[in-house]
Amino acid sequence: MTFGFAPSPAASMPTSAASANSLARLLEPAEWAAAGIPLLRSPREVVNGLHSRHHPRPATAIVAVLDPEERLQASASFTRRPAPADGWMFRNALLAQLRRVIPHDLRRRTPVRTAVLLYCREGDARWTEEDGAWMWGLRDACTLHGLRCGAYITLTGEGWQVLGEGRGGRHPNAESVPESFESFATAEAPQPRTGGAASDVLRRAAAR
Repeated sequence: MTFGFAPSPAASMPTSAASANSLARLLEPAEWAAAGIPLLRSPREVVNGLHSRHHPRPATAIVAVLDPEERLQASASFTRRPAPADGWMFRNALLAQLRRVIPHDLRRRTPVRTAVLLYCREGDARWTEEDGAWMWGLRDACTLHGLRCGAYITLTGEGWQVLGEGRGGRHPNAESVPESFESFATAEAPQPRTGGAASDVLRRAAAR
């Protein structure tokens, strides 16, 4: 299997400690598949629900928290600022959103709720280094918020795909018009909220 990725501005620069650390903060598909990420019972329903709620366009990330019955408890969306992909920066952005929309579960011995991430981007469905950085960031953010790390889903012009599982579909895609989300079950409380504060986190981190 061939993994393709778009070159970043840093690709032509000499290797440095910073760039080496950045490359270390990503997960490849094989590592992700071996991590025991819980499978979604109905990935199409989850994707349709998040797509309808947040109307994502390319560079939009949606983090959602699901209860054990796979009902949505909270979600937030934000735009990824142009900057080299870095799992640490993505982790901070995701953690900032999680802290805004739902209390942590750090007091539990075993995580009960699961966080999933849907990222809408340009390009094809093949894994990219940017995807690997989002995977690393999601896993670390879940650990710091007391959640189980759930699925990482990409949304491109080709459709949606649950990376590491091989499940996906053509609709919705990055150009789809959102449909009604009434069929996407939600928990009674707290109500899902959206936010964009993570854009500031990404911008500040990129400026350092």
